[in-house]
Amino acid sequence: MNHIARFLTALLVAAGIAIAGFAVSQGLERFRMADRSVTVKGLAEKDVESDFAIWTLSFRRAGAEFSGVQQALAADREKVLAFLKARGFTDEELETRPLQVQDLLAREYAQGNVPFRFNGTGQVLVKSARVAEVEKAALAVDPLIQEGVQLGGENNGARSGPRFQLRGFNDVKAPLLAEATRNAREQAQKFAAEAGAQLGPLKNANQGVIRITGDDGNDYDDGSSRGKRLRVVSTFEYELR
Repeated sequence: MNHIARFLTALLVAAGIAIAGFAVSQGLERFRMADRSVTVKGLAEKDVESDFAIWTLSFRRAGAEFSGVQQALAADREKVLAFLKARGFTDEELETRPLQVQDLLAREYAQGNVPFRFNGTGQVLVKSARVAEVEKAALAVDPLIQEGVQLGGENNGARSGPRFQLRGFNDVKAPLLAEATRNAREQAQKFAAEAGAQLGPLKNANQGVIRITGDDGNDYDDGSSRGKRLRVVSTFEYELR
């Protein structure tokens, strides 16, 4: 048996091993005999901490008089701001939204038997890179409730908690893709060695999409988790010699 025949035999044996399941566990995606190439997937994962937090504190009031509701909301807003500043947040980290008071009887299809004619809401936003301090403050809102502030609005209540973001995504993107590339090449080299071949140049590459999930076990990142898990699966095709 000449050298070429032995090479082809080795490749066929390796392909059989792959079909049996060996190569699946090693990251092999496809082996093509016709052009002597192998396609592998490279996996990389990394756990990171969020670097920015946005927390919306909504509060509401209802009453029979417009001015009364508006004044109560203004007082609540001052209490919320005082609470946040006592926790160390600066004016640059706080954003105050305009108060909104709605006349329920002025709405289309309004019913005349509403218990309170006027409903109002207000919002104060915390936008800060001090994610740990935002998380602590969100767990310590009891004093506001004890002062009579009715947290939680129609659209975005305080009980939904802060939303954590990863704004420095590009800083971790490149190392993660590099790790996936190394992982894929290792799998391809191992397969080539098992097949009695040499790994050739790269033919095609698909870096894939980096998926961000929370570290709480959810399959998607809804922003509620301070910790983030990054995962990427890249696909590469190499020649075999």
